[in-house]
Amino acid sequence: VESMSVATEVLQENEKFLRKAEQAGCALAKVSKRPAKKVAVVTCMDARLIDMLEPALGLARGDANIIKVAGNVMTDGFSDVVRSIMVSVYELGAETVLIVGHEDCGMERTTAEDLAVKMEARGVAPSAIKEVFDDMKSWADSFKCSGDNVKQAVLALKENPLLPADLKVAGFVINPDTGKLTEV
Repeated sequence: VESMSVATEVLQENEKFLRKAEQAGCALAKVSKRPAKKVAVVTCMDARLIDMLEPALGLARGDANIIKVAGNVMTDGFSDVVRSIMVSVYELGAETVLIVGHEDCGMERTTAEDLAVKMEARGVAPSAIKEVFDDMKSWADSFKCSGDNVKQAVLALKENPLLPADLKVAGFVINPDTGKLTEV
């Protein structure tokens, strides 16, 4: 089973990580679950951002809550992303939210129709696709430009009645090849 081999590989890599830290005498320092810089970052799940985004923002382990979702898209005022921001703000003390999109985002080319075709080809029942197709359209088809998406997300958070009026919100687009940030 392929997924078992991936799980086995992950566990093997974890053992290497733990041995290396132990041999170097540098176990991970304990850090608080509360973000030290009182920041929450909403960003994309793009693999190119791993090990690059946080240093590009001047963040280290324990500095911020990182919320990742395809295209850093918020579909409504009480989406999973907003709920995560609420926990970061009200339970963990975040005072600032950074929305960080990136250039060349796959969501710019993703459509509900394309997803539906690929889902069906992978065995998802057409009836299941039909149940969520309108939601897929409002989510996937609304994303055309990373910069515009970030601007919309910043505005939506600033106007969200579930978040405090004094919450600071800023938006950026990062180049996934260079790490250069542009404020939008």
